[in-house]
Amino acid sequence: MTGPSGETTFGPMLGDDGRPGRLWAMLPRELAAVFRPRLLDVADEVLREIQRTIPDYARPLDGAFGKALRAGVQAAILQFIDRIAASGPIPDSRRKVFVGLGVHELAQGRNLDVLQAAYRVGARVTWRRMAEVGTRAGVPSATLCLLAEAIFAYIDELSALSIEGHAAAQARAAGALERRRRRLLDLLLADPPSPSRTVQEAATAADWPLPHRLVAVALDGPVDVAGLGALEDFEDGTPRLLLPAPSDRAALTAALAGHRAAVGPPVPPRQAARSLATAQEALRLIPDVLPDEPLTWCEDHLATLWLRKEPFLATEVSRRRLAPLTALNPKQYNRLAGTLLAWLETCGNVREVADRLAIHPQTVRARAQELEAMFAEHLRDPDDRFEMILALRATLA
Repeated sequence: MTGPSGETTFGPMLGDDGRPGRLWAMLPRELAAVFRPRLLDVADEVLREIQRTIPDYARPLDGAFGKALRAGVQAAILQFIDRIAASGPIPDSRRKVFVGLGVHELAQGRNLDVLQAAYRVGARVTWRRMAEVGTRAGVPSATLCLLAEAIFAYIDELSALSIEGHAAAQARAAGALERRRRRLLDLLLADPPSPSRTVQEAATAADWPLPHRLVAVALDGPVDVAGLGALEDFEDGTPRLLLPAPSDRAALTAALAGHRAAVGPPVPPRQAARSLATAQEALRLIPDVLPDEPLTWCEDHLATLWLRKEPFLATEVSRRRLAPLTALNPKQYNRLAGTLLAWLETCGNVREVADRLAIHPQTVRARAQELEAMFAEHLRDPDDRFEMILALRATLA
């Protein structure tokens, strides 16, 4: 700006109250003319220092990587000088450069720590050169301090643009991956099964390696299963998951805590639909038929689920094998049927039956005599015993 005697001065502009105004408005516009011709070669110096101090950027500056980095450094320096000449926002054409650098970092599989380190290196080198030029040009130390503040505020602004680009690209990538994984889930649950090649290609596109065996989970609502590697669908009113068959139940049980859920039996990927159908049937039977456990594992209830799947056959087996009990009233039926099931499952161990039913061993012996009179040789025939166990489980469930 021009002083009272007409000479050029580089002192900071002050507001009427003596307090500094906005940062860019405080910088003398004439500084741009001082620095512009002397900073055109700073870009190469910045690039060399970035390559020297940041290992991720140490490779040759060729191809798309080199072009993007060089353009970013040059645009940053030129835009800074332009901002001194006429304070204002970064124009869209240059905003895109810094947004694009954030996108590029995501494409390289990096977070923004490396790029932000490069910004700081660039700021340090640029400030060192500007301080040298400004001192030789007679710029007051107070103005140089203000210039340093402007440089690092400007770097924060560029970082924010790169964060914006990185986040937007990350959101797009996540959305695309989510769509590919939803397609894979639909292919795996298709009935009849999808062609193996189609499923494998979809799994590759979804970055979800097909496990040797997987399980389906039916549950009562959306849940956060991050870290389990699950395919999920919470959109159509029947929440469901597919995930590799767990070797340890604890992690899945903890992830689904607070929800009513059932885990289907482990199956090859081509049978995922069957695992889901079994899990959904188990979920429907909780808690009336199956116990209301923290997490229901269908593997633990296959016989009950099998019998429930074929109610006519279960009724016929019950009619044939439990006929001696039909003349009893409901109380007597439940008492003797429960004892019979415990007797068969423990191979007639009186102590185990007594512990299971919480009754005295002598009571077990008395009931066993009643059952012997009712079923006689059927209690010793393996096939009859098996069918009686199935019928009792169906009846007492």
